[in-house]
Amino acid sequence: MDVDLIFKIAAVGIVVAVLNVLLTRSGREEQALMTTLAGLVVVLMLLVREISALFSLIKQLFGF
Repeated sequence: MDVDLIFKIAAVGIVVAVLNVLLTRSGREEQALMTTLAGLVVVLMLLVREISALFSLIKQLFGF
């Protein structure tokens, strides 16, 4: 696993956490929830790309 992926996930988590706190304290709970969900989708897309690369590597390894 690449260390850059961990840093990307951590960066997205930090940005989402700061935005969540700012929006919650300003009384915009709905936007804070949407920001959290958007961050979750971004991280899941990063993970799906890596899992896809893993499966293609396994297919190549076993010659399917």
